[in-house]
Amino acid sequence: MLLLLNDRFLKACLGEAVDQTPLWLMRQAGRYLPEYNATRARAGSFLGLAKNPAYATEVTLQPLDRYPLDAAILFSDILTIPDAMGLGLKFAAGEGPSFDHPLRDEEAVKKLRVADMDQLKYVFDAVSEIRKALVQDGKQRVPLIGFSGSPWTLACYMIDGSGSDDFRHAKTMMFNRPDLLEHILEINVQSVANYLIGQVKAGAQALMIFDTWGGLLPDGWYQRMSLAAMQKVIAQLPREHEGQKIPVIMFTKGGGIWLNDMAGAGADVLALDWTVPLSRARKQLLDLGKPLALQGNLDPLILFSEPKQIAEQANLLLEDLAGAPALKPGLHSLDGHVFNLGHGISQFTPPESVSVLAETVINRSKALRSKK
Repeated sequence: MLLLLNDRFLKACLGEAVDQTPLWLMRQAGRYLPEYNATRARAGSFLGLAKNPAYATEVTLQPLDRYPLDAAILFSDILTIPDAMGLGLKFAAGEGPSFDHPLRDEEAVKKLRVADMDQLKYVFDAVSEIRKALVQDGKQRVPLIGFSGSPWTLACYMIDGSGSDDFRHAKTMMFNRPDLLEHILEINVQSVANYLIGQVKAGAQALMIFDTWGGLLPDGWYQRMSLAAMQKVIAQLPREHEGQKIPVIMFTKGGGIWLNDMAGAGADVLALDWTVPLSRARKQLLDLGKPLALQGNLDPLILFSEPKQIAEQANLLLEDLAGAPALKPGLHSLDGHVFNLGHGISQFTPPESVSVLAETVINRSKALRSKK
C-alpha cells in the first residue's frame, strides 16, 4: 500500500485532526487554466479529452502542479452514465451538452436500461492511470476523488435533453407522471452505484455525488426524488477498500434548507454552497447528533475580486467556523472541514486568484489552529 505524502483531505473527511485546512476546488481542472486549454486543443474536443485516459490524467494533474491543493479529482463529466445508456451525448461548440435521444415519453422511459459499465471502461482506466501518475518517489502526492452526478441531476439532462435554467420537461414529468420519473431514478440509482463502485476498484480513494439540480425541487419533492435516490446509492457503496476508508461526500446545490434531511443520507461529508454559514451547519448537525464533516463553501465569483477581497472572504469563512463547536472532543473547530467553492470554478477565473485563495487558506487555518 502506497503511503500518502499528503493525507489532510482524507483525515478531514473522516473528522480527524489536521495541521491546516485542506483545499481542493470543484472543476479545478478546467478552462480557466491555459495548460488545460492546450491539452484540450490537442485532444480535438471535450469528449476526445474526457474519453482518452492519457489526456484525462494529464489535465487532472495540471492544477496540482500549479497550486498547493490537497486532493486530485478525476477529470470526467457527469453525463458519462446517460451516454453509456445510449442516449447519444454530444457537445456542440458554445452550446454545452445535449442528447440525441431524450426521454420524453413513456415508450422511451420503458426502454431505458442500467448503464453498461463496459462502455465506461475509459473512466476506470483514467482512474488507474491517475493513481499511478500521482506517485512521486515511491509515495502518492495526494488522494484521488472519484465522482458521479446524482440520479436526479442525471435525470434532468436525460429528460430535457440538454442543460436548462429550470428543467421544465423533467419537472413536468415529475408532477404529471411521477411513476415514470421514479422508474428513471431507479435505473439511475443502480447505474450510479455501479459506476462509483467501479471507480473505487480502479483506485478512487474518496467519492463525491454531485446533486447539482436538487435545489430546483420543492420541499417534499426533494426528499422523494433526489435525496431518497442518493441514499440508495450511498447504501451500496464500499466504505473501505484494501484496508483504507473511502469517505463519501454528498453535495446538493441550493440544498442548505434540507440539511437535517441530508444528515441522515449516510454520507461522511456534507458539501454546502455559499448560502449556508459553516458555523450554523456545524451546530445544526451536532444538535442532531450527526458529527459529520463539512465541505465548502466560498462563492466562486469571489475569485473575480481583487486579492485583498479574496483573502478577506476566505478568512471570514474560516473564522466563522473557528467560532463554532468542535466536531468531537479534543479537536479544533476547524477540523472536519474541507475548504472548497460552493460550486464549480468559472472558466473566466484569473488563475492568479486561486493562488491567493490557496495561500490564504493555508496561512489563516494554521494561524487559527495555533490559537487553540
